[in-house]
Amino acid sequence: MKIRIGIFGYGNLGRGVEAAIRQNKDMELVAVFTRRDPSALTLKTAGVGVYHADTVLDFKGKIDVMILCGGSATDLPVQTPALAAHFNVVDSFDTHARIPEHFANVDRAAKAAAKISIISVGWDPGMFSLNRLLAGAILPEGEDYTFWGKGVSQGHSDAIRRVEGVADGKQYTVPVEAALEAVREGKAPVLTTREKHTRECYVVAKEGADQAKIEAEIKSMPNYFADYDTTVHFISQEELSEKHSGIPHGGFVIRSGRTGFEGEHKHIIEYSLKLDSNPEFTASVIVAYARAAYRLSTEGQSGCKTVLDVPPAYISALPAEELRKTLL
Repeated sequence: MKIRIGIFGYGNLGRGVEAAIRQNKDMELVAVFTRRDPSALTLKTAGVGVYHADTVLDFKGKIDVMILCGGSATDLPVQTPALAAHFNVVDSFDTHARIPEHFANVDRAAKAAAKISIISVGWDPGMFSLNRLLAGAILPEGEDYTFWGKGVSQGHSDAIRRVEGVADGKQYTVPVEAALEAVREGKAPVLTTREKHTRECYVVAKEGADQAKIEAEIKSMPNYFADYDTTVHFISQEELSEKHSGIPHGGFVIRSGRTGFEGEHKHIIEYSLKLDSNPEFTASVIVAYARAAYRLSTEGQSGCKTVLDVPPAYISALPAEELRKTLL
């Protein structure tokens, strides 16, 4: 019997989830729910219905795990607790500072409904979080370093596009190479935000817009660019479409640690990602954890979990005996 999956929300992440489900033979896509006009969406998967979000409760008992693909900062704090009261759910909530609050709200709803929820699934938070835990447990005396990029930040790109006079834009987060190399060499530097990353913005200005004003507003934007060395490039819509249409990303999690009675020996643990498509990779992680949600639910567990709480074997399609035989 296949795990029956529903998708709630269908943008770049939803399309990635649909593609990932097709690669997992123990799963099937049952339905997609959208707040837009359902007839406007065309899926690659034949025979799967697209329904308005208001009808989602009609599918109680017909979906084993609901994957939420709404906007993380605004939609998921409302949608995840609401749907956790009726379905096993997985989301990609990625506002790090608000994860404890989000966890508590979802945990309350999931426990009351005897359902499982797994939140903040992706690569950061997600795979990077898991690697920070593993490396810190192995090397308790040391420092963690996380570098993002080079890659497109969708949230920062949205912030650029909200600036008056901007027609379109993309923003790239770029690690500072000297800082990255210092960490890899075991120097354990103390780095400020500005010393770790730079921001590169590619902006299409509206006709007649004041480019100097746009650049100044971008560079001074709090919580986005003010704390970074930021470069703004003004280009045409044609160049943006031709050279910056993708959504690549990636990054590094590095633990610089010491062992020995005097801390005399240095060790580096590094986990890195280089992604052609940020949403497609994130979707692949989410789909793997949908399998874990299903397994936890069939065991009778309930409440909210994160990637830190889920046994690694639960995300694999392979049986435990095969994992022990081939991977240990």
